[in-house]
Amino acid sequence: MDLRIFTEPQQGASYETLLTVAKASEDLGFDAFFRSDHYLKMGSADGLPGPTDAWITLAGLARETKRIRLGTLMTAGTFRLPGVLAIQVAQVDQMSGGRVELGLGAGWFEEEHKAYGIPFPKEKFARLEEQLAIVTGLWATETGRTFSYDGTHYQLADSPALPKPAQSKVPILIGGHGAKRTPRLTAQYADEFNLPFASIEDTDRQFARVRAAAEAVGRDADDLVYSNALIVCVGKDDAEVARRAASLGREVGELKVNGLAGSPDEVVDKIGRYGAVGSSRIYLQVMDLDDLDHLELISSQVQSQLS
Repeated sequence: MDLRIFTEPQQGASYETLLTVAKASEDLGFDAFFRSDHYLKMGSADGLPGPTDAWITLAGLARETKRIRLGTLMTAGTFRLPGVLAIQVAQVDQMSGGRVELGLGAGWFEEEHKAYGIPFPKEKFARLEEQLAIVTGLWATETGRTFSYDGTHYQLADSPALPKPAQSKVPILIGGHGAKRTPRLTAQYADEFNLPFASIEDTDRQFARVRAAAEAVGRDADDLVYSNALIVCVGKDDAEVARRAASLGREVGELKVNGLAGSPDEVVDKIGRYGAVGSSRIYLQVMDLDDLDHLELISSQVQSQLS
């Protein structure tokens, strides 16, 4: 079971804070550092000092880390033109020496689009499908050849399809709860399917849909990585769990139901139950980015049991 650190910087984090967490994640043996792609805080957080751009952040981290993989859950398709996104991700992959993964989603948070003057189209899923075709098509085009695309939402003519990523194939992540279109797109384009904030029972059902979609297009369902994203709140005793839950504005009981919360042994047991339905990777949503002791505890007493 791979454990990856997943952050939500729109809730309030500077680049320096993210760099500190990414370096700590690498030093503590976690598999990857991922971040969300949002420009506006949610809920009661103050959001200070303000948003950071996902791919600018990852470019900086690419030069400041050595081993840990870097990516997004999920890059919002509404924020970037697909040709530009292909260039950005390829460049950051080069800067990292081939450690980048691209999670790409349709975009959903209308308020942040209004706040920063970003168009929020009514039909987002069809745009996402074209974006996936373009990004993967640009990267797959042989050097010296050109790439063209004539879609409903995007048109490219004789693109040189450069630059190329350092990796021969940048892993693509697609995720979500959709019962039909999401599994279909996953089967066609993804290397990993991620289900965020779902119960074990819902995970089992959605993984089955994705596996069926893969088989329907003649793909081995085991070619895909299946993963979950879940909030994490671990403590060495009940008092520490309660303190960390309070800092999140959440109740311990609710976190135990809807996330990974409790003692290290409780969290290991629940991770095992996700593993039993097919998950091989967990993105731990870490909300208090100043609590590095939390990361150390997870590393030493949760990750160590899963190795």
